[in-house]
Amino acid sequence: MISPSLDDLRRRIDEIDDRLHDLLMERAEMVDAIGAAKRADGAPILRPGREAAILRRLMARHHGRFPKAAVVRIWREVVAAHTALQGPFAVAVHIAPGELGFWDLARDHWGSQCSMTPFTSVAQVIRAVTEGQATVGVLPMPQDGESDPWWPQIASEDAATPRIVARLPFGPRGNARAESRDALAIAKLPIEETGADRSFLIIETRGDVSRTRLISALGQAGLPCTLFAGHAPRSQALAEVEGLVTKNDPRVSRLLELVGDAIAWVVPIGGYAAPLAAAELA
Repeated sequence: MISPSLDDLRRRIDEIDDRLHDLLMERAEMVDAIGAAKRADGAPILRPGREAAILRRLMARHHGRFPKAAVVRIWREVVAAHTALQGPFAVAVHIAPGELGFWDLARDHWGSQCSMTPFTSVAQVIRAVTEGQATVGVLPMPQDGESDPWWPQIASEDAATPRIVARLPFGPRGNARAESRDALAIAKLPIEETGADRSFLIIETRGDVSRTRLISALGQAGLPCTLFAGHAPRSQALAEVEGLVTKNDPRVSRLLELVGDAIAWVVPIGGYAAPLAAAELA
């Protein structure tokens, strides 16, 4: 059997490229139809949960030598470009001294063609999303011990208040510079359950309630805690818990029963589809 020549192999590559290009154009036609349906229903153009499900499915079916990390990068670009076809889309990014990596995380996630605006304060990012200047905002992942955390600014049940909708990066870190800190995305969107989710609760307490007691009560209520950050001046705490938690969730009611009057109120402020684990990208 005669092996194909280099020119033959290159012609086959050109044919494959044409097929890939045809499929991208066909996908864009489908996205146009989806965009029209969303506009008719008043549905949001951005669906972080759906995007996460797409990438999880692709990672599960992928095989061969082409790197999974490259697949994620390609599909993030494709999904972001097609999202922008459905309507106006812009990103507000918090950029503080020494935190240029947040800009990189946002660019990797929403693509090279996305309209992005830097803001020096978290309040500006939250305001841009609240007032509709930006579709989504990018803020630092909360940490315990912060003197002036941003999350109390979205401690509201008002539907006009942005909610946490995604965690960045969803896949590999890509070209993000500087710090290794992740970011959270906020938007005025409903949260979708994907089967592997985490949620954030803001808990305001009355009097002196230890974090050990709150974390234990969260676990007993069926809300295992994966991150806990206190804000002592306001007697508030941020708890990241496993699963999707929405308003009137019975597990929140159970938490209130367990702790009693020591809790003044609990407000879910959104959540995210858990990013791809290292094993899923191997």
